[in-house]
Parts: sequence; C-alpha cells; structure tokens
Amino acid sequence: MSKTQLNGVVCSVGGGGQDVPFIKTETPENRQFTVSVLSKVYYPPGFSRKVLAEAVATFLLVFVTCGSAALTTSDDRKVSQLGASLAGGLIVTVMIYAVGHISGAHMNPAVTLAFASVGHFPWVQVPIYTAAQFTGSILASFALRIMLEPITNLGTTTPSGTELQALIMEIIVTFSMMFVTSAVATDSKAVGELAGMAVGSAVCITSILAGPVSGGSMNPARTIGPALASNNYKGIWVYIVGPITGTLSGVMCYNFIRSTNEQDQAISSFKFHRVKSNNEHVEVTYPIDSLK
Repeated sequence: MSKTQLNGVVCSVGGGGQDVPFIKTETPENRQFTVSVLSKVYYPPGFSRKVLAEAVATFLLVFVTCGSAALTTSDDRKVSQLGASLAGGLIVTVMIYAVGHISGAHMNPAVTLAFASVGHFPWVQVPIYTAAQFTGSILASFALRIMLEPITNLGTTTPSGTELQALIMEIIVTFSMMFVTSAVATDSKAVGELAGMAVGSAVCITSILAGPVSGGSMNPARTIGPALASNNYKGIWVYIVGPITGTLSGVMCYNFIRSTNEQDQAISSFKFHRVKSNNEHVEVTYPIDSLK
C-alpha cells in the first residue's frame, strides 16, 4: 500500500485504487478535510442523480410488471400471462436504454449486490442504491393499490407449489438473467448497444417459464413492494434468498469463464459492422461502462 503526504494528512491508496485519507494529526480541521475527501471519493458529484434514476426506474419496473400481473390475475382477457411476461421484459429493455448510462439501471438489489461482490460496483454505495430501489418499488405498489382497487392481488409473487420448488426456480431463472447481464454489462467484447435487448429478452424468457411456478420475481424489490401493499407475505423468504443466490452464482460463473487471454479474445470475439451514410462499413465494438 503506497502513501503520500498531503497537507498534514497521510493518503493511502486502497479501496479500488482510490486515495483514502488517514489522519496523521487529529485536529478538527483534519477531521473536516477527511470527511470532505471521503464523501467525494465514495459519493462523487452526480451520485444523487444516479440514486434518483434508480428509484424512478424501479418505480416504473414494478408499476408495469405488477400492474400487468394484477390485471392478469383479475381477468386474463385484459392482459394474458404471456402479455405480462412480455411487458416485464420490455420495461427492463426500455429502462436500460433510458437510465443505463446514468445509474447502470440495476433496478434490483440482488443485481447491485452481485456486481459489488465482483468489484464492478462500490460496496459503500450498495445501501443507498438498495434503499432507492425499495423506495421506488413500494411507491409503485401503493400507487397500484389506489388505482386498481378493488383488486387485492397487486402482482404479488407466491409459490404455486411448494416453497422448495419456487426457490429452485427463482435461483435458476435469476442465474440465467444475471449471466446474460454480466456478459453485456461488464465484458468489453459483448455488444453494449444491444445490452437492453439482451437483458430484456432474458427477463421475458425466464418470466414465461417461471411464472406458473414461482411468479418469476428474480428481484427482492419487485416482491417486497407488492407484498407490503397487498399485506401478503406468503413464502416471501423465497424471493429474497432465491434471487440473491441466483445473481451471485450468475455473476461469479460468468467471471470464471470469461476470456482473459488476448489471443483467446481475438479468436472468440464477435465483430459487428455499422453502415455509415456513405455506405462505408466500419468494424466496431460496443463496450458499456455504466456499471463500472
């Protein structure tokens, strides 16, 4: 660990390569300076906009997915189960394109936790991101409660069979979703501009499969918000343990198998072509850095 001297304060390099100050001489001025530096290191300018973007994106995610699920439950002639799954995948796609460049468009505490576990997101920001996601989910759920009255099932996810069956299903489908997300969000060889379509498609496909078994939550915030608004907590632990286990497994699995050798990268990477206005083809790649 390297150290440098700055105005009577020893700064050590650590915590993701950032300078974290340590007080050499404890004085009120040094304490104030340290707090100021730490706040800028851990919560840089613009962080509040990221938090707001996460809250808004999660609000819209839950509003659409749970709203369509609630309408399906009350009368499947209004919205079919397939339609509800498509709505869930499409809103994820739209939100990634809308706020992915601002906050990363996690919209899911389990995804935020998974990215932090492999160093793609600062641990110190996890609680605030998670709070924003739960806030958006709860607000959306109570908005649906007001708008859809007298419907009482506001898209709550509960096991249709045993809790064990629902748990296994949630782990598998969340693993699948996170595996795809890790590829397009953290690997420079993946196609960043198609990230929204890839993740949205993964959510749609897994929701179609998991819906009849577990409800296809894949997101603790998506379950807890409607559970509070509906006062229905049946099997709620499944939708906390399952998604967290699935996202951690998915991100670690992709990190393990991803190519790190330059020669392997050259052999395995896809090459895409963009057509310019003068009909010239240009070979390009699409990295995404919003989650780093």
